[in-house]
Amino acid sequence: MKYLCLVYLDNEHWNACPDEKCGMYAQELVDRGHMLAAEPLHPVHTATTVRVRNGQLSVTDGPFAETKEMLAGFYLIDARDLNEAIHLASKIPPAQHGSIEVRPVRALNLPAETMSTN
Repeated sequence: MKYLCLVYLDNEHWNACPDEKCGMYAQELVDRGHMLAAEPLHPVHTATTVRVRNGQLSVTDGPFAETKEMLAGFYLIDARDLNEAIHLASKIPPAQHGSIEVRPVRALNLPAETMSTN
């Protein structure tokens, strides 16, 4: 089952974990067959929030909400179950400086006619 591990850090700890350390753990996940994708994000001041209300587009600089910890990146992993996903997430290096939110990924329910059979 797929799990999205969202990495949250505050401003003070944004760069506390070097890319090399995160990359080494990502490679370990690849080697063990758990890694599907992973990417760090630029700092929150580079974010743009898009909303559409009553057909009107609204674009705002910055994140959706003001919080102490901000989304810093993600790991998309394949795990047997939630317990294994939590175990894998606990070893993501930024967990020592922030938090990791683990969420199961669900399939998007698409109408049958949109599915292509190649």
